[in-house]
Amino acid sequence: MNKTMTAASLAFAFGAAMSIAAAPAFAASHGGAMKADMEKEKCFGVAMKGKNDCKAGAGTTCAGTSKMDYQGNAWSMVPKGTCEKTMSKTSPTGNGQLMEFKEKKA
Repeated sequence: MNKTMTAASLAFAFGAAMSIAAAPAFAASHGGAMKADMEKEKCFGVAMKGKNDCKAGAGTTCAGTSKMDYQGNAWSMVPKGTCEKTMSKTSPTGNGQLMEFKEKKA
């Protein structure tokens, strides 16, 4: 019985040690994902009708109130650095903008 208890104790200790050793790698991999989620920016002119994130300028109140696709004063949160690479049919440059703009005809 003593040998069985010793083997069980060793197995438990080994399992606990492996769990503790894996914890930093798990935290690092998930911490990077959380950091990427937090690094976002407002991008004007990329939201579809009724799909914007919060206030969309005059005549609207909050999320989901944009009245047209690619509305120049409606924004969505996008990963930082991608806004001005995202297509916008009404933007003067053809891409999302970091500030609201007056739409051109799509």
